[in-house]
Amino acid sequence: MTLLPITAPASLLDVHHLDPEAGGWGFRVDHAVATAAGDTYVLTGLRRYRGRPAGSAEPAEQDFGYQLITRHGSDGKPTATAVFGQAVPGGGTSAIPERDATTLAVLPDGAIAISSNPGSTHLLSPDLDEVLASWPMSWGWKREQGLGDDPFAASIAVTPAGRLLCMTSEYGLSNWAGAHPNIVAVSEPGTTLGPGRKPVLRAIATLDARTDSQSDTDSYAHVRYGDEPVGRGNRPSPSLTEALSELTGTSGSLYGYLDAKMTRPAALGDDLFVVPVFGKIYRSTNRGQEFSFALVDDRGVLRGRLGGMHLREDSPFTGFDFTVVADPHRARAFHLNRYGLYAWNADGVLRARMSTAEKPFKPLVHFALLECTPAGELLLAHRKQHLLLRVSVPQDLDDLAPAVEAALKSYGRERTALKKQYAPVNWLWSDSTATVNHL
Repeated sequence: MTLLPITAPASLLDVHHLDPEAGGWGFRVDHAVATAAGDTYVLTGLRRYRGRPAGSAEPAEQDFGYQLITRHGSDGKPTATAVFGQAVPGGGTSAIPERDATTLAVLPDGAIAISSNPGSTHLLSPDLDEVLASWPMSWGWKREQGLGDDPFAASIAVTPAGRLLCMTSEYGLSNWAGAHPNIVAVSEPGTTLGPGRKPVLRAIATLDARTDSQSDTDSYAHVRYGDEPVGRGNRPSPSLTEALSELTGTSGSLYGYLDAKMTRPAALGDDLFVVPVFGKIYRSTNRGQEFSFALVDDRGVLRGRLGGMHLREDSPFTGFDFTVVADPHRARAFHLNRYGLYAWNADGVLRARMSTAEKPFKPLVHFALLECTPAGELLLAHRKQHLLLRVSVPQDLDDLAPAVEAALKSYGRERTALKKQYAPVNWLWSDSTATVNHL
């Protein structure tokens, strides 16, 4: 087990005169990925909003919103940080706009892919010092021509053979405005994403097939079903909402899969994937609402669901924790929500459940599960203390609970050592050793 501080560049804090003891600022952890060599990339967001700037016209005193990617070496030390989302005072426009629902992927050539809703993808060099390529997709109520949009994917996961498992968005769904994640697609083996190279994605699943409002301009040439771009009726069928409604017997129910959403698919292997799908979110309590972690193969066949979860007692709607991460090298999947940490094999059989109602696992309610590394480690981020916990997963999932318990017990000791090294204020870990690159 290794504990890493999730840092922010001291130079950025200094230029904005950010006082961690003052209010109005926030720091969040969005995602993290790791390389086979042991390097870790952590995606975070840093912002300040005070309603009314504190009596100064200086740019450094104004509100701001940045996204950061920090690379940690295999020894855990920060080596480089990319800063983007807006211009720093005195700098030029950022090459990458700030976006919500942003995730990372390490591509087979080592490049770092940043993907965000509704479908923008940017590639960075492994050293985080250069934007290698960009495929932007703007926000809008409907698709507008002439904006320079050339999207790729809203999320990317990489299989052991280097296939890209992607989630892409569509306009013209049902009666909704804007673009929404709706297609699960994969690249073919041997194709690559890079400068001047955008592979075709083969659609294997549609979330919602209500596309009567779509026009001929709402399709994208690189997302295809058969020989044509996905659009209107040319798409995988039945949709996930239809298939899951039939599987669960909830067709026509207010608490079924009508108007369902999905989050980032995870790869269980080269040809088997997990797609988190959850029912409509209501203003009142949603605990007990339908959700499924659907198992879909690369032919688009619904193979079932990750099993063993109770709609109410294990509901991810409490806290809205729908993330599933997977280890495609060992064919297992994991999920963490406010009620427990869960682990499955490739058949969807629940092999381990650590309830947060039990004393050894109560601290898990403070963590978010971000990813599984190529080495088979779980990456968990403490939401308040901004520390990244790496937990090695045993070969036998029956031994996972003792491993997690041991990691949580040693967390406090390692945190104390890091506090002596970094002296954080209000859990903001300032670092001055990593190279800072403003993109």
